Amino acid sequence: MSKEEFFTKSVGQSITNESKSRSRLGLVVTGLVGGSLVALYAVATPFVAPALRKICLPFVPATTTQVENVFTVLRARSGTLVDIGSGDGRIVIAAARQGFLASGFELNPWLVWYSRYKAWKEGLHRSASFHISDLWKVSFAQYNNVVIFGVPQMMSQLELKLANELSSSAKVVACRFPFPNWVPEHTTGEGVDTVWVYNAESFKSLMDPSMAEKTTSDHSDIVESHT
Repeated sequence: MSKEEFFTKSVGQSITNESKSRSRLGLVVTGLVGGSLVALYAVATPFVAPALRKICLPFVPATTTQVENVFTVLRARSGTLVDIGSGDGRIVIAAARQGFLASGFELNPWLVWYSRYKAWKEGLHRSASFHISDLWKVSFAQYNNVVIFGVPQMMSQLELKLANELSSSAKVVACRFPFPNWVPEHTTGEGVDTVWVYNAESFKSLMDPSMAEKTTSDHSDIVESHT
């Protein structure tokens, strides 16, 4: 074999080997990216699935400012607190840190288990509890502080439910959207971080007596996953 033939063969083999190496690298990278996307989908789907329902309260995590505003307006309060549609549990856990006996109600079981894990990890599982439940099937009579990240289509029915169940000493904090008929005691924040505070004694006095025993309509398609 001549030197020229040997050189040509060596170059050809080198190019072939380099091509094979690039091909293998490409397969590895593709596999890693694909695996990561599948894993991300598997983890994220339980959190965003409520948003795929016909009528829903999608899981939208509360911002740091929203959480701060909630506890700014509740700074002189204590006792029991409930977050209606507790999402990933950040409001309930923040409340437990500040001395409240806090509970969250949420329909998405994955979010509830995630919240329980977070509370356990922070050593707050004795003062922060989470329950898988439809808000329309739960009584909130035992709570003197209520937090709700609602949407407009549910707020008028929730007014009726809370006015029926809460004691006159309770406070209700609405985030993102105010209640349509109640007059807030005061507001804090601006834009999407605004919170509205309502005094139960005031909104219960406005309630039509004929509505006192009325039950809420069917809300089976609504999923509470706000915060």
